[in-house]
Amino acid sequence: MERLKLYIDGIWTEADGREIIEVLNPESHEVIAKVPRCNEKDVNRGVAAAKKAFVTWQYTPLEERLSLMEKVVQGMKDNRELFIKTISAELGCPIKVAAESHTNPSILEAENYVRIAREFNYEERRETSVVRREPVGVVAGLTPWNFPFEQIEKKVVPALLAGCCVILKPSQQTPLTAYLLADLIEKVGYPAGVFNLIPGRGAEVGNVLALHPDVDMISFTGSTNAGREVGRFALSNIKRIALELGGKSAAILLKGGDSEFAVKSVLDTVVPNAGQTCNALTRLLVPKDELKSVENIILEQLKNYKCGANSDYDTDQGPLASQKQFDRVKKYIQIGIDEGARLLTGGLPKEGKDFYVEPTVFVDVEPAMRIAQEEIFGPVLVVISYDTVDEAVEIANDSIYGLGGAVFGSEEEANAVARRIRTGTIYVNRGQYDIESPFGGYKQSGIGREGGTEGYEEFLEVKTIYDC
Repeated sequence: MERLKLYIDGIWTEADGREIIEVLNPESHEVIAKVPRCNEKDVNRGVAAAKKAFVTWQYTPLEERLSLMEKVVQGMKDNRELFIKTISAELGCPIKVAAESHTNPSILEAENYVRIAREFNYEERRETSVVRREPVGVVAGLTPWNFPFEQIEKKVVPALLAGCCVILKPSQQTPLTAYLLADLIEKVGYPAGVFNLIPGRGAEVGNVLALHPDVDMISFTGSTNAGREVGRFALSNIKRIALELGGKSAAILLKGGDSEFAVKSVLDTVVPNAGQTCNALTRLLVPKDELKSVENIILEQLKNYKCGANSDYDTDQGPLASQKQFDRVKKYIQIGIDEGARLLTGGLPKEGKDFYVEPTVFVDVEPAMRIAQEEIFGPVLVVISYDTVDEAVEIANDSIYGLGGAVFGSEEEANAVARRIRTGTIYVNRGQYDIESPFGGYKQSGIGREGGTEGYEEFLEVKTIYDC
């Protein structure tokens, strides 16, 4: 597949340069597509188109914006199988994971954003004023490789519904899902310049967008280090920024908690998607006198996860997304061994054709170890034991991150502990994901929120009009 054009000002057009980016299938290592390696001139064209379009798009009636997005969402549904196959091919995740963790939730979230936009109160009368919510302006969305559909949808859909114009820079590693969305946007008839797709490398496109004076907002998802750089560039001319960054989320098993369910809940975040999930529960905290029991449960439950060909619908874990990821995870497994943590299962992967890393669990982990503090982004779990609940809370909060978490125990105690954990989201026992609620983190896990009403509000400015 060759998608050697970019989408600017309502047309598919040639990039300024002739260089390309090859997209590899992580399972087969085959080149499955080629996309343009865009440059600063391409960015300037895209920003100019978006800026021009915003002059009128911001005043487009809400019903028209809703109607266009409803058609896009219907297109997502009609092309669901194509999205699933594309995500599996470019990311290297199993078909089941591409369907259940990537595609289905993204379509539901897009539908929910349409409902939020329809019901949102854009003007509020106060005593002597009206408080309005208006579109931010030109939004640059910089999206990661690990959840290509979801992270694109969480930026593009609410921004367009809010009346913003968008320049999307997808990950150079997984850009094909962005092309599917661009095809849908073109097909339903969005005005020229409202949506623009500019693929390329982060330093050559993303950083230029972050520095560009005519971009009003940067919405970025990626590593904390990359987010720090993007944020620094964006604040050079005081853009609005939304950053969804890294995590090292802790799950606390309390005395009396359901150990079997706790372990399954943790492994369900660490194994599928090959652990390449920012809010995976990669630290499991257990009472010291229950450590041996939990170790046995982990070993037994890992037998239920199938690793194999991505085309097999029963496969739970496929390869890592790239050689770079493989090398990173391998490095951290070696660090864990060198630090003196005990390998319960898994270990150093063998060099070979694929990027597969066996689910790896370290026990006897000290909270200060690098494998307990740094984001590994692979199928690696660390188990830390504790004596008291206060100690467990202290360990969970002893992190530069604060993205996700979980607590398992009696309802009263687990809820009390959850309220002491400094993290943007946290599950208590069998708590279920709520599409209405926001996602985001404390500390170095980010700034702002995605999803729910709060995620929609990220793309709206607040204006106060004193009229009486």
